[in-house]
Amino acid sequence: MASVNADPSAQQRPLRFGLVGTGYWARIAHAPALASTPGIEFTAVWGRNPAAAQALADAHGAAAHTDLDEFLAGLDGVAFSVPPDVQSEIAVRAARAGKHLLLEKPIALSDEAAEAMAQAVAEAGVASVVFFIMRFQPESRQWLETVNSQGGWKGGSAAWLASALSQTSPFNTPWRNEKGGLWDVGPHAISLLWPALGPVEFVRADAGAADLVHLVLHHRGGATSTVTLTLSAPEAADDFDLYVWGEHGRSAVPAEGRDPVECLRIALTELIDNAHSGRQTHPCDVTFGWEVTRVLAQAQRQLDDRAP
Repeated sequence: MASVNADPSAQQRPLRFGLVGTGYWARIAHAPALASTPGIEFTAVWGRNPAAAQALADAHGAAAHTDLDEFLAGLDGVAFSVPPDVQSEIAVRAARAGKHLLLEKPIALSDEAAEAMAQAVAEAGVASVVFFIMRFQPESRQWLETVNSQGGWKGGSAAWLASALSQTSPFNTPWRNEKGGLWDVGPHAISLLWPALGPVEFVRADAGAADLVHLVLHHRGGATSTVTLTLSAPEAADDFDLYVWGEHGRSAVPAEGRDPVECLRIALTELIDNAHSGRQTHPCDVTFGWEVTRVLAQAQRQLDDRAP
């Protein structure tokens, strides 16, 4: 299908973007990035809490909406900062309405919902980018380029020990309490190990206490990697570590340190570049988001089968 941006006049003006979501991440990351990225006009906010939507819109000179169709009607693109199950439903509507999508990870909470999103994007001919934050850090990108140019990697390991479920954490939200580390921080680890070691063909999963999950990822070509994930770690243990190993020894991804607004600007810039050019593919597009969701869903099925 031809891109919805085949109209040359669309390439001569900033793209009008709206934000779905009003929570902590929307306020401290998405809204500031939308307001400061060249080529974007941040014009609209929609949220499930009308008062919060109005407050966020007022802070950035945008319009608050309670009607989703009216919100979508005036936009070229939509950024999402809502729970995955909310995102997956609205994103399908937005894609079918011809809007480009800046999505959060995971893109959905089931393989079926993720597939529906990918199909809607493909059929509409819109551009999409999933914000796996470390894939938009220049240091991580350089690391992946080096890893891929060297080759010879036999395996890898990642551990994301987060304390997001502590009472003081702004990320202590209902969906994270329900889904745990597998679905929240698991996508970050998979999004780095996948391009470093090859596509994940299948996964083996086991559970520990609380939301602790251990994965063994089997990559195309024979490499394997292990992943440990939790949102229930003590604050003193809160850390992230990921490395690959092989003929060149061990190579660790640089520590996360960039301002998330900077990383979001990179993601948004690449999204609008694709929107203007008519390209739909991106290393972190909705299809890749679907592939990551398939791995998570396969792991979840194994954990559910073993639950007492």
